[in-house]
Amino acid sequence: MMEIDFDNLEQLLEHRFSDRRLASQALTHPSFQHEQSGAGEGDYQRLEFLGDSVLGMVLAETLYLRLPDRSEGDLSRSRSRMADQDSLASVARGAGVGMFIRLGRGEEQTAGRDKDSILADVLEALIGAVYLDGGLEAARRLVLRLFGDQLEKPGDALKINDAKSELQEVLSARQLPAPCYRLVGESGPPHCRQFRFQVWLGESVAGEGSGRSKKAAQQAAAVQALEKLLTPDNGQA
Repeated sequence: MMEIDFDNLEQLLEHRFSDRRLASQALTHPSFQHEQSGAGEGDYQRLEFLGDSVLGMVLAETLYLRLPDRSEGDLSRSRSRMADQDSLASVARGAGVGMFIRLGRGEEQTAGRDKDSILADVLEALIGAVYLDGGLEAARRLVLRLFGDQLEKPGDALKINDAKSELQEVLSARQLPAPCYRLVGESGPPHCRQFRFQVWLGESVAGEGSGRSKKAAQQAAAVQALEKLLTPDNGQA
């Protein structure tokens, strides 16, 4: 059975647990719990549910205070971008969360500790665990530290998240057909897929992008299409 290095974990989170069972639960994948015949405190799913709400509240509060001139829709989209699976996995990966996760043999063999879905779930579970152990202020400190780079420039998250919507709005304003996204390639092992999408406007390719999820690849393609459409010498501006 994998032993959790609580000292390093608490250093990473900058939070010392009064009840380390919460941290243990937050790091336990359902596959590990199943193989151990239900031993321990349970898996991370319930804490993930709680952490998702705590994260959303802290991000909403911070965006509300830092972007006083943005509309409700802008704030909502910016928060959604910061809390989507790609963003959560990136934050978790950068913090080194993967090394602490307890996985079953199957997930371990397929590099589960580097899967976006698992990293995102565990990060939310850890936020939930810190909230239960230390209260809202402790959870707020953790979120603000982990998401500090994004929250320093919250408008950037909105731009990235809104590329597809902005493309749709530009096309609508010019009375052009809606874009069509087409998957044109996949590569990499199952736990680390790379997707490549093209965005078509009518009969021509307007942009192409890649990403570790279909959503991220579509956004990247939309960004490229927008750059072309909004270039002054493209004849349509």
